[in-house]
Amino acid sequence: MHDDILLGGIEAGGTKVLCAVADHDGTVLDEIRIPTTTPAETLGSASAFFDAVTDERGPLAALAVGSFGPLSLNPVASDYGAITSTPKPGWQDVDLLGHLRRTISAPMSLDTDVNAAAVGERLFGSGQGLDTFCYVTVGTGIGVGLLVNGAPHGGANHPETGHIRLPRAPGDESFAGTCPYHGDCLEGLASGPAMKARWGQPAETLSPDHPGWDIEADYLAGLCATLTYTVRPDRIILGGGVMQNPAMYGRVRRSLLAKLAGYDASMRNLDMDEYVVAPSAGPSAGLTGALALAYRTATRQWPMHWTVTSRGDLQARPETINA
Repeated sequence: MHDDILLGGIEAGGTKVLCAVADHDGTVLDEIRIPTTTPAETLGSASAFFDAVTDERGPLAALAVGSFGPLSLNPVASDYGAITSTPKPGWQDVDLLGHLRRTISAPMSLDTDVNAAAVGERLFGSGQGLDTFCYVTVGTGIGVGLLVNGAPHGGANHPETGHIRLPRAPGDESFAGTCPYHGDCLEGLASGPAMKARWGQPAETLSPDHPGWDIEADYLAGLCATLTYTVRPDRIILGGGVMQNPAMYGRVRRSLLAKLAGYDASMRNLDMDEYVVAPSAGPSAGLTGALALAYRTATRQWPMHWTVTSRGDLQARPETINA
């Protein structure tokens, strides 16, 4: 029924933009990696890529974008489709969706990069079979993607959970934080740049027994406790560069268990090893999710007949499962 469609996906990050075109079964036909420089240069390169591909292969059935933010996602807002108050230099108030619509002819959808990654995890990774879960990325910033009833959370706009305030971790009372807007919000205390500013070196260079890891785990457990109380997810997936230290998962689980303090029988019965987990959809989960969102835009269905290899590349399953 949809075996002749072409899908476009964009994963727009603060350091790079990934663009791809895939066919109906998720096979990536063309892709490109573009450095995130100025909006004109970066978006111009993205448009040129899709122009070249569609000239060769035909028009896109849909294009979906998962982007860093903050984003204006309310369709009735005057700045709908724009990147708004981002700390990324030169990208404040950039009309992302407007630029793409002026240069690419296709139905389009826009969501956060973390929601796109959450879609990838829902279909192909640690969120498979779950209706409601959170995908957290801890890196240059802290973002939270929410899937509720199997679809990305909408509402008036996307959550900004990375900017919540949490109690200070023991031993971290004097660090001012790095967020340019809030100082010591979660992102200002626990992002990769915050860890570097606090300790004078990148997180990945800290020794396994460095006290910074316990402080980091305390803040991430505080986030997980907040998500547990407010969203009641089936699972919390923690990813991003800071979580490349595998010992962090045990630290976060232990700290979360202590913070929940036995409240509510359903929380007491949580299996922490299954509740707080690593992502498993591969390094291209955000781009995979964007292509899946494009499929849904074009067909009103999720592409349940897709799978992902261990490298994160898309590949069709031999059988089709109805969405």
